[in-house]
Amino acid sequence: MASAPDLSHVEPPAKKPATPAEDHEDNNVDLFGSDGEEDKEAALLVKTSILLDVKPWDDETDMAQLEVCVRSIQLDRLVWGASKVVPMGYGIQKLQIQCVVEDDKLGTDLLEEEITKFEEHVQTVDITVFNKIRSLSMWAHVREALP
Repeated sequence: MASAPDLSHVEPPAKKPATPAEDHEDNNVDLFGSDGEEDKEAALLVKTSILLDVKPWDDETDMAQLEVCVRSIQLDRLVWGASKVVPMGYGIQKLQIQCVVEDDKLGTDLLEEEITKFEEHVQTVDITVFNKIRSLSMWAHVREALP
C-alpha cells in the first residue's frame, strides 16, 4: 500500500495583504442587480405568462373559428402558446389559450379588449393564471432597436 508523501516541511504560500483599492472592490459587489453604469447592457425583462378562458355565447359557437379569431390578434411582444377546448357545462365549451406578453409593451386590458371585439363569438374573457417571468437579458439594447 502506498503512503502519502510527507508534506509537513512545506509551508503554504504567503498571502499578501489586500490593497485599499482591492478591498474596496470586494465590498462593492452588487448582489441585488441595482441600476449602475456598468449594467447598461444588462436589463431585466419582465414578461407575463397568461392563461385565458375565452367563453362563447352558447353551445353552437364554432370553437375552431373562435381560436382562429383569437390567434389572429397580432400585437407587439405578444406570443400565443398552446390551447385546448374545455367543457364548462350544459354542452358549452370554453377555449383555454396561453400567451406570453412583455409587460412594458402590452397590458392585459388591451389584450382582453382585442379578444372581445369578436362579439359574434366571444361573450367574456377571464384571466385564469397570471405568472410573472423575470429574466436578465444581455441583449436588451439590441431588442430596443428592433421594430
